[in-house]
Amino acid sequence: MVTLPGIFPTVNQLLLLRFPARDRVRHCTQCREILTMYDVSTSTLLVAFGLTIFAGLGTGVGSLMSFFSKKFNPRFLAAALGFSAGVMIYVAMIEIFAKARDALESVMGPKQGYWMTSIAFFAGIALIAIIDRLIPEYENPHEMKGVPGDLKPVKAGDDARLMRMGFFSALAIAIHNFPEGLATFMAGLSDPSLGISIAVAIAIHNIPEGVAVAAPIYYATKSRKKAFWLSLLSGLAEPVGAVIGYFLLRAWFNDITFGFVFAAVAGIMVYISLDELLPTAEEYGEHHIAIAGVIAGMVVMALSLVLLA
Repeated sequence: MVTLPGIFPTVNQLLLLRFPARDRVRHCTQCREILTMYDVSTSTLLVAFGLTIFAGLGTGVGSLMSFFSKKFNPRFLAAALGFSAGVMIYVAMIEIFAKARDALESVMGPKQGYWMTSIAFFAGIALIAIIDRLIPEYENPHEMKGVPGDLKPVKAGDDARLMRMGFFSALAIAIHNFPEGLATFMAGLSDPSLGISIAVAIAIHNIPEGVAVAAPIYYATKSRKKAFWLSLLSGLAEPVGAVIGYFLLRAWFNDITFGFVFAAVAGIMVYISLDELLPTAEEYGEHHIAIAGVIAGMVVMALSLVLLA
């Protein structure tokens, strides 16, 4: 077992200060039980980090599909993106939000804990929405129209424009992937089976983003290698975001931090589903195909949570 450096003395003191001096010895056992929740094994850390890498590899898969797929199937992509949205919405609202609420209510009480969970949830939505708004629409891959990779023949002088489009698409995706990586990592730390479901959903979500990066760069440079690596690197911002978030939060990792971060992660996942996955699914396929994918994702997620409970 490895422990998070600097956590236990700080959290232990905070927990004990909640009680009068004469009662602190009696509550030491309760403190140890709470602290055990945050004693993270090496294997759990590696699994959680591996899941964020897997999710980030979706952009590389997307770039390869744009190079070697002879015929694009928009109906299949619509169903897959809808499925991903269904998984993420169900997990965020049924599992992650509930865990965040339990953690905050255990410290703050039912009413205040519920309030703080709701505030943190909408704070997560606000964070990812602000990131989305700061990226110009033309250079934001989530605002691009048309079938991925379906570009018109390159005209003279278009190389620089396409290269700029691909570069800024990669940058935009990398920025978006920081909070997504943290979401996958936190879920993996809490429950590896839950982390797997979220990682698969985000990996599917990353496939069209990989195409959005690779296609313009390939047409501008005629180099599949450059297009693939830049697309892949944009996705690997996810494990970078997980590592940065872990090292920033580990010194304050307690019930309150866990609850706030998990509620914010739930908000981020809902926003990604409603702002990116569902609109993209409907753009590439029929409305009912996208909705069927959403329902299928929820059903599969519900069954997996029930069976693994």
